[in-house]
Amino acid sequence: MRSFSVLLVGLSIIWSGVNAQSSKKEGQPREKKELRIKLNEDGSHYVKGTFLNQIWLRYTQSNPGSEVYGTPDGHILDIGLRRTRIQLFGQLIDKVFFYTQFGQNNLSYRSARKQGIFFLDAIGEYKVLKEYLSIGAGLTGWNGLSRYSSPSIGSILSMDAPLYQQATNDVNDQFVRKYSLYAKGQLGKLDYRLAVSKPMSIENSTVQETDVGENAVFASGPGFAQYHGYFKYMFWDKESNTTPYQAGSYLGAKRIFNIGAGFMTQKDAMWYHAVNGTDTLRSNLRLFAVDLFYENPIDESKGNAVTAYAAFQNSDYGKNYIRNIGPMNPATGTNANGTFNGAGNAFPTIGTGDTFYGQLAYLFRRDLLDGCGTLQPYFSGQYSKFDRLSDPMVMYDAGVNWLINGNQAKLTFSYQSRPVFTENTADNYVSSDRKGMAVMQFQIAL
Repeated sequence: MRSFSVLLVGLSIIWSGVNAQSSKKEGQPREKKELRIKLNEDGSHYVKGTFLNQIWLRYTQSNPGSEVYGTPDGHILDIGLRRTRIQLFGQLIDKVFFYTQFGQNNLSYRSARKQGIFFLDAIGEYKVLKEYLSIGAGLTGWNGLSRYSSPSIGSILSMDAPLYQQATNDVNDQFVRKYSLYAKGQLGKLDYRLAVSKPMSIENSTVQETDVGENAVFASGPGFAQYHGYFKYMFWDKESNTTPYQAGSYLGAKRIFNIGAGFMTQKDAMWYHAVNGTDTLRSNLRLFAVDLFYENPIDESKGNAVTAYAAFQNSDYGKNYIRNIGPMNPATGTNANGTFNGAGNAFPTIGTGDTFYGQLAYLFRRDLLDGCGTLQPYFSGQYSKFDRLSDPMVMYDAGVNWLINGNQAKLTFSYQSRPVFTENTADNYVSSDRKGMAVMQFQIAL
């Protein structure tokens, strides 16, 4: 850890001496500053470092029965670090690329203290044939299924990424990263990624017990390989595939229209009890998704743009599988008044069934706020028809990004509305109420 800190300090000193000042002309895009070291004259061999911190100031209407260490609390105010990341990556020679990422997620007032950073990514990659084929391996986010199965967190459009697309997050992976062998490349306008992964042990999962019940959960014990891939056709500008993480918005810098499709499958990934209550049955994990991403500058001289995203996902996690997710959950448990949602800000996010998701945003002209940046209002929503729930799950989120210097300094104000599900007298889970969560996020990125 100490040697890594010394390295960052050294890189910072070099960066201050080798990078030019950013452009400050009125009405012109600001040049993005980089922490980058050239390893050869033309800069094709390089090492680059980045840093990101997302700070949440939040008010949460807690789910019914929520408690904080045994004390009921229906309205929780908190501050936390949603994501803190450090990246170090580069092209060492013509065909060899490395990528590492360190960091933490979800550090709040209820987290264990003095936590250390950990590896999110650590891969080596070899370019086999120009841009057509590269092969790599390691702990990586080169995932299949859909665009935001590997989101670029610095450019997330809404308050948070669509978490349902992170299909196995922290169940048999590590914050969507998997131990994988992958192939990726671009064949003209077609961008592809394919991977085979060794699932992480369910016994070490922090989000699921190993017990078997009447409804499917991820099976413990040695797991079969997981296969996944994602393909997108880029009708307009090409997107970079240097890293696996895909942008939520280019802030009008690109003209993008992509159609994508992906999958994820794993043999006997799930298990549940048969009707007799004693026999254990297995079922395969089968997920399929299609999506569309669109960003179009309206007037390049002004910098305004429209961004839109739409996705459909069919998910087969086995019999009645469902998972409640509450990002950086501010509550610790529930009492007798608890509902199907569980504690805090959790709601049914992932499950067997069909999900539709969409985002829409408008970016105002550059320097709308007279040298203090511009605004990007947005709306996003998720509609899921899960087998286990009688009513659809409908979540929506609306807000505005204040882009002080693009995504390098960004302030987001957001409100999310989520459903609360309860069990009625007919033993059906129905949507009986709604709760809200207001978040102010401050993002600093280099």
